[in-house]
Amino acid sequence: MKNDQNMKKQDNRPRRPGQRPAARPDFKKEITRVLERAGSRGASMKYLQEQAGIRRHQVEAFLLALAGMVKSGTVQQKRERYYKDAQAQTAEGVVVKVAERFGFVRPDEAQEDVFIPGRYLMGALPGDRVKVTVRQGRGNLKEGEVLAILEEIDYHFTGVFRVEDGLAVVYPDSQLKGPVTVAKNETGDAKEGDKVSARIVKRGRGHLDHRAAVTAVFGSSQRADVCCQAILADNGIVKEFPSQVLEEARRIQEKGISQQEMDGRLDLRDQIIFTIDGADTKDIDDAISLTRLEDGWELGVHIADVSHYVLPQSVLDEEAFGRGTSVYYANSVIPMLPQELSNGICSLNPMEERLAFSALMHLDQEGALSSYEFHKTVIRSRVKGVYSEVNRIFDGTADEAIHQKYDGLEPTLLAMKELAELLARRRLAQGSLDLESTEAKIVIGEDGRVQDILPRATGESERMIESFMLTANEAAATFGLERELPFLFRIHEDPSAEKLEALSALLTVLGLDTSEVKPGVRPAQLQKILHAVKGTDMQMLVNSQLLRSMAKAKYSEVNKGHFGLVLDKYSHFTSPIRRYPDLAIHRIMSEALKGMDTPEAQRRFGKFVQDAAAHSSATEQRAMSVERSCEDCYKAEYMTGHLGECYEGIVSGVIERGIFVELPNTVEGMIRISEMPGNFEYDGKIEVKDTVSGRHFRIGDRIPVKVARADVSSGDVDFTLEEAEV
Repeated sequence: MKNDQNMKKQDNRPRRPGQRPAARPDFKKEITRVLERAGSRGASMKYLQEQAGIRRHQVEAFLLALAGMVKSGTVQQKRERYYKDAQAQTAEGVVVKVAERFGFVRPDEAQEDVFIPGRYLMGALPGDRVKVTVRQGRGNLKEGEVLAILEEIDYHFTGVFRVEDGLAVVYPDSQLKGPVTVAKNETGDAKEGDKVSARIVKRGRGHLDHRAAVTAVFGSSQRADVCCQAILADNGIVKEFPSQVLEEARRIQEKGISQQEMDGRLDLRDQIIFTIDGADTKDIDDAISLTRLEDGWELGVHIADVSHYVLPQSVLDEEAFGRGTSVYYANSVIPMLPQELSNGICSLNPMEERLAFSALMHLDQEGALSSYEFHKTVIRSRVKGVYSEVNRIFDGTADEAIHQKYDGLEPTLLAMKELAELLARRRLAQGSLDLESTEAKIVIGEDGRVQDILPRATGESERMIESFMLTANEAAATFGLERELPFLFRIHEDPSAEKLEALSALLTVLGLDTSEVKPGVRPAQLQKILHAVKGTDMQMLVNSQLLRSMAKAKYSEVNKGHFGLVLDKYSHFTSPIRRYPDLAIHRIMSEALKGMDTPEAQRRFGKFVQDAAAHSSATEQRAMSVERSCEDCYKAEYMTGHLGECYEGIVSGVIERGIFVELPNTVEGMIRISEMPGNFEYDGKIEVKDTVSGRHFRIGDRIPVKVARADVSSGDVDFTLEEAEV
């Protein structure tokens, strides 16, 4: 009590106007400093207090801090002396995750994250720069304690607004766990259950002590379209373009295409060139043509010449670089470029003159790329082809309306189908991995809610266009390498030794030959495993595990080849309306066609491609994460209308907490082990098993499920085993 009274007196001393109370000393930091200097001699309690400058009214708080450090293991106590743990190191790093009872810090120089128990986080938030102790914990885990928060970020987050016992709180969507109290009069008029954006306005010593202010209210958290707006905001993705960007795009659109711009270009307006896309596609950036030759084929891939309009260091270019890619979800798109360009002057709309960048490629009778030319061209697409219509021409079910629309084009289409089949056989023979994944088509009604979810069909025309684009992308990479240009390559590195080891262990459990599943494995060897299980109950399991063992494809200024496609050189050339790397290499290739030599190219674009590769890889990953999260919200919204209904699904994943089941419409939900009848345990690999009955569920099994819960805000769907199966 005496110490408490002293502290109160200290706090209540008269201060000059505007003077703040003295900041509480960082006792842990001072203890660490003194013990580091003391080294192996250690320090007595008296010495610690003297060297740390502890005053009488601070003793109790100091002793509590010291006791906490002893308990955490960062300070050792031997008899009456204290030592800095010889095994503990200090490091600086960034907080990468905070959960309800723990967090992780990524040290600057280490590859391994450090586990921090919640009581030792000091209230640090994701993104904060901190100083931590690092010591060996249990197993291979590094553990530590936050000694000091070096830099506090302005922390923003999204979540669901609730009122609990009269207190306003926000439950964060990610990173932070547990409710964050909203400061008084900072609710932003949010209502119970609203999806909101908030920021931390007052830091506390622990996460429960933080205070937040609501900065934006999106609407009900049980509407998918509302949740998607919050997801976009949380990831810094903005729908609207700055006014100066829109103004520049409007000027370009209104100017149109002049004769002077067409002069000097290869004129292909009299050739049979057309596009094939989805029925609702508006940003059309690729068209195709084909001529059969005596010794093979001339395949033309004609891409919107976006780099002609988006000039280096213009406001359009800076905006496109920042966005990196267009973002697609449900029936919405957040474009990389304003609609005046993406849907207007750059889009290869039918019967309109357009400036293009064309790859004219000569393929021999076996489908091998024997030569290529790139030209700036002017084209006029004959028709806006649609995948579903072309597929009906291919399978012989087209009606008269389709035949009329493609009048005069069908012989070319059938020749394209023939070439695409040749290219597919060639890639398969080379060992290209044919991994399967199912995408969803989300049908949205006029009210903005989900009407249906269907697996997105992939037909012959989709595969044909993909094959032609691969060929053009390979030719573009060859162009860059042969001219020794600074370039952006699309790379897919070999699987890591660790992932291959895990894959081998799993395949061994299934009784498959894994002798070739080791570092240096080639795609053809993995393809043999896929063929061995095709049509069996193991097909989905092996396919999903192979997918998980793959490295992520990314952009790089260094050519490292593409493992999955079995290509030693590959780039992205075919989508400059929606991907910045494509726009970037168009710019470099355009200058090379004008005569730019290698030294000049390095001077002008050497640093640019490094920055563009790193940034484009990051924005691509961000877009993919946002698209998945939004899709999950729409799927959960759809399932709220089907609670209690029963379906048959396939086990798509197994973890310690339960099993994931995917329905035929691509919706995935979890059956929690805690809600399964019996005593199920996870084997650490592919299945859960009831230790009493022996009943088990593994990836690939078909099982009946009932929809138990669906939370739109989190995108989570929960199933239970169907009653009849229990």
